[in-house]
Amino acid sequence: MIGGRSVLAVITARGGSKGLPRKNLAPFRGAPLIAWTIRAAQAAPAIDRLILSSDDAEIIGTARSLGCEAPFRRAPELAGDTAASIDVLLDAADRVPGYDIVVLLQPTSPLRTADDIEHTLAVMAESQAPGAVSVSEAPCHPYLIFQRDPAGRLSPFVEKPADLGWRRQDLPPAYRVNGAVYAADLAWLRAERTLCKAGETVAYEMPVERSIDIDTLEDLRAAERAAD
Repeated sequence: MIGGRSVLAVITARGGSKGLPRKNLAPFRGAPLIAWTIRAAQAAPAIDRLILSSDDAEIIGTARSLGCEAPFRRAPELAGDTAASIDVLLDAADRVPGYDIVVLLQPTSPLRTADDIEHTLAVMAESQAPGAVSVSEAPCHPYLIFQRDPAGRLSPFVEKPADLGWRRQDLPPAYRVNGAVYAADLAWLRAERTLCKAGETVAYEMPVERSIDIDTLEDLRAAERAAD
């Protein structure tokens, strides 16, 4: 629990994957990729219940062998490439009712720790916000990104204030949602149908080196190097 409110954590892991086939079970530092998310969640005291949402029998069996509850098998219509994370998360919450806060944990963030989960929930509780997400420093500042017209002429994607210089140290901090931890008040999530809403969601900053989100074999190798 956090702030007297019950917490359900949901690991979402479908069987299909294009960038890295069967990535949720890919070997990573001597264990299936999903094991690292299960272990982090199991070590987070604020989580009252941890469950898996998957359509895949092998992933379900692996999760259960690691002590993660898998109380149902996800419906095929929620396991395709176009399935929305919100729908998957709300489906899990409907199947396992009675919780105030839901936490989404994706197996593709294996370097996320129990402390990262705890801190994300803590900043949400302390700020009395309806939701919180983990972020990391953006690899490229928005003011330094340009678009190009058909003639090849550049224009800024985001207009930089005239009083700011071009040096990175002159620019305000910029962050990206890193995909490691999403937490939300369940009633708010049902109403808003988003895990990150401007002006309402608060952020917990994770180090860049723990913020790798695995989608390809190159990402997996980068995470292995970062973990060494």
